[in-house]
Amino acid sequence: MGTKKILQVVACFMAMLFLAGGVASAADKVLPVGVLGPFTGPSAQNGKEFQASVEMAMEAIDYTVGDYTIEVVWVDSQSDPARAASAYAEAVEGKGIQAGVLNWHSSVAVSVMDVAAQYKVPHMFGFGASEVVNEKWQADPEKYSYWGGKGWPVPAKLEGNYIECINEVIANGTWTPKKKLAAIYGEDTDWGRSAGGAYKEALLASGWEIYSEEYFPITQTDFYPLLSKFKSAGVELLAGTSTAAPSLTAFVKQYAEVGNKGVLIASGLGWIGDWYKMTGPGSDYVLDSIPQLTTPEAKQWAKDVKAKYGFNPSPSSGGLSYDGIRMFIKILNRAYEVYGKLDKETIHNIMVDEVNTGKLTYSKADGAIIMNEYKYTPETMPDMVVGPEAYFFPILQYKAGKGHIIFPEDWKQKDFEMK
Repeated sequence: MGTKKILQVVACFMAMLFLAGGVASAADKVLPVGVLGPFTGPSAQNGKEFQASVEMAMEAIDYTVGDYTIEVVWVDSQSDPARAASAYAEAVEGKGIQAGVLNWHSSVAVSVMDVAAQYKVPHMFGFGASEVVNEKWQADPEKYSYWGGKGWPVPAKLEGNYIECINEVIANGTWTPKKKLAAIYGEDTDWGRSAGGAYKEALLASGWEIYSEEYFPITQTDFYPLLSKFKSAGVELLAGTSTAAPSLTAFVKQYAEVGNKGVLIASGLGWIGDWYKMTGPGSDYVLDSIPQLTTPEAKQWAKDVKAKYGFNPSPSSGGLSYDGIRMFIKILNRAYEVYGKLDKETIHNIMVDEVNTGKLTYSKADGAIIMNEYKYTPETMPDMVVGPEAYFFPILQYKAGKGHIIFPEDWKQKDFEMK
């Protein structure tokens, strides 16, 4: 073979290598994203709803933003702050996650936000609502800017609505308690105690006497002694919450079995879609506060989840996480549009410059199925803007497994009923 021919073959071979390398380079553009949730443990049902929401949102975009493939890395919090922090650090060091999204528990948020700050991994839409998260964030906004806008505001912005509702019911004569004696209960976590504090403040301001505050392990399911004590004391109003379905559904069911006749607030009962299978008629007349599936798009989403995964999704853990992951996708698209690449730095820049300032929001116009708008401002961070026009939970009363809005007045579907 002549020299000229050899050179032609070599040139052709080098060109093929260059083209192959270019294709490989394009194919190698992968963005690992950590999804933090309780995929095992006492709140695993909420984790199932997270997983369904993330998979459906990612499938809708074919796991692609720009020329990047999104690689989902499931980070199991196990409802435990220490284990969650360890799992998150492992996801950063072992899986190379460049960003994170979602989270269920407040105590987990308090722990993991330090890990996100340490590794400079931007994390968006964590549900941890406790004031402890806000206090920590606001003490050092620069450090904790990696823990982005929350998916749930501090309890005082929503939980106090229960007591306002009860006060209206008493004022209009629908319910006349023998004495204004209340008790507070909840899981012994940052969330449970924050919500309990919100109930206590609102109750005391309304002239109620607090019989006791009782906080229990998130795994507890036997409440007969506690509920019997409340009944014997003549407690008329029980206000409390838990993020663990086995715990809260057991509390509700046993409340009815013990024969309590007052009003029960069980905040979070509807945070899983199939709660009625666990409580049965024991949940009749119970009060809860959850968002609603009001639009055709939201109702179709619920049907799609049921068809694909076999369970009825909750507007709370399911619907809010679906909106949260889709807002996160909007942030990724914006980062790609502005910078032409996706990594920790570009995603963080968009969160700080556009999300935290209210320039980038996610609303019904973008495809939100639960809230009218998810908007953050420098004044509200790390919470979102809360109000009927933006982010708001109505108060429901359950009967035969169905919830009907009883508060606020202009949203009301039915009047409050006593047993």
